[in-house]
Amino acid sequence: MVKRLFDIVFASLALVMLAPVFLLAAIAIRVTSPGPALYRARRAGRGGAEFVMHKFRTMHVVQKSQSVITGTHDARVFPVGRILRATKIDELPQLFNVLMGQMSIVGPRPEDPAIVAKHYGPLGQETLQVRPGLASYGSLYNYTHGHLLLDDAEPEASYVNQLLPIKLALEVVYVRNRSLTADVRIITRTMFTIIGIAFGKSRFAEPGEIEEARRLLNSASNQGIRSTMASQTPDQEREMNVSGPRY
Repeated sequence: MVKRLFDIVFASLALVMLAPVFLLAAIAIRVTSPGPALYRARRAGRGGAEFVMHKFRTMHVVQKSQSVITGTHDARVFPVGRILRATKIDELPQLFNVLMGQMSIVGPRPEDPAIVAKHYGPLGQETLQVRPGLASYGSLYNYTHGHLLLDDAEPEASYVNQLLPIKLALEVVYVRNRSLTADVRIITRTMFTIIGIAFGKSRFAEPGEIEEARRLLNSASNQGIRSTMASQTPDQEREMNVSGPRY
């Protein structure tokens, strides 16, 4: 009850305060890329129930079916869209999903139902026990380190084999230790990360929760979420790309 009240108050205030940002983003999208300002995606929510998640559109409208995973240098992303993704402005319409009770401010990021059906084992299913969220340990890791684990040639395969396992394990760390204090910590960390990237920061330390997540992976028996730690640990010498993909 407290978390839901927090979600409603936070989302309502954010929508009022960020109304000018919504307007400017919508205008910029319509001017620079033909098509609607919003993108509606099917996602798996609490209990696996599907819902429509809203985002500002960041990719050109294409008719043919393509990968649901966005690569680091995906040609579908137009210039304004890249800025929206880097600053997470593209995620702001999900505040309406929060008000509708489909999402929370903090919670595991919702995945495409097809990915859930094909690649979620016991740990993945555990993340479906709570409402999905705008921000989480997993989304922060994806935001700052995910692009080091993705292969532009095969974005979907590299996502489910290399990034998804550690991302899900981080989400489970949150689910098992969730509290209002943890929510505030994740929101604060997300805001400082966005500000840092906006001012040019490109390298980030691994989150403190990563070791617990790796222990979960090491003890997991489900092959759908098992991966070698070598493939989950980014090469520290590789160049960080702040415009990397965020699913």
